[in-house]
Amino acid sequence: MRKLFTILAALALTAGVASAQDEPAESAAPAGKWETSSTPALKVSETMFNNWSTSGNSQIDATATFFGNYKYTHPKFVWDNVVDLAYGYAWQDLDNSSADSVGGLFETRRKSNDKIDLTSAISWNAYKGWGASFTANLKTQFGAGYEYDGIGVNQTQTMVSSFFAPAYLTTALSFEHKKETWSVSLSFLTGKTTFVVNDSLIAGGRTYGVIQPDNFDAADPSTFSHAYFALGSYIKAQYLKKDILPSLDLYARAELFYDYKKSSNMAWDNDATAMAANSKYTLAEGETWDGMSAKGWLAKRAFETDLDFEVKLDYRFSSHIAANFALNLKWDTDFSGMGKWGHWQIYQMAGVQVFFSWKTPKA
Repeated sequence: MRKLFTILAALALTAGVASAQDEPAESAAPAGKWETSSTPALKVSETMFNNWSTSGNSQIDATATFFGNYKYTHPKFVWDNVVDLAYGYAWQDLDNSSADSVGGLFETRRKSNDKIDLTSAISWNAYKGWGASFTANLKTQFGAGYEYDGIGVNQTQTMVSSFFAPAYLTTALSFEHKKETWSVSLSFLTGKTTFVVNDSLIAGGRTYGVIQPDNFDAADPSTFSHAYFALGSYIKAQYLKKDILPSLDLYARAELFYDYKKSSNMAWDNDATAMAANSKYTLAEGETWDGMSAKGWLAKRAFETDLDFEVKLDYRFSSHIAANFALNLKWDTDFSGMGKWGHWQIYQMAGVQVFFSWKTPKA
């Protein structure tokens, strides 16, 4: 993994140095310019019920976010970097205990948000908005995630994820079409590496698509595989519109990834018994091998394709206070699921936040 990051860093540095050397030394005009914006924010909400006729559960939620955009524009290329971070917790009073007993007021503290999303892209314009780009994207989380059962002293928790377990590193050479408010990238040569560096998760069967070797032994970490490299096609479309209505901003993003090796890993067979014996795939709750093998060709390809869709709305009351709404939908057959949703992952958030923003002054 260290070698991979070193190679990516060297490629980015080489591209920057080479482009800088192309500029005439005697030119007085700057070779390019930086445009940067950094927006840290804190969203806090609180609800308290005490002897309330309609009842309810007291709760405090605090989420910190950071969004940074750092763009270097050169006459020959654009280097765009995006940092999207979030981390939050919610404290809940699930049994309506007395507020006089602080130790018993909040029985649970559960994570409400956890996100690390880093993107670096170099693009070259070719003809009428079309160009080529190289993009590297890393997605993971800060802390451990748990599946809970029960409440209060009877609550139990099972770890289902942690830092770099999973993590997804996507690198793509793409054709790209950009307009002022939207862009589309098409890549038929995309590498997506999935990492799971937590041995206890692998031993418990939560591998997130990291295929284990034939000699895998859950009691012997030396037999574990911690990474899986997929080669496939990648489509990304995004839309960002400031002030679609006065003080209202809209951001939408959709990503599709298809692993060329997925069909062989699924070992699609008309016979359910044969598929169960040959597939490296783990069924989600509610799935059966009979139902899997009965799918048609188009349904199989759609089933294998990963989807990541996100939409955000931000309404600015002032320069430091805003209301926001976010929805993130994911479909990933390598995710075995928690509960009835199976391969679907759904995150939705709405609230009011205090934010600050620093931008480089316009030239």
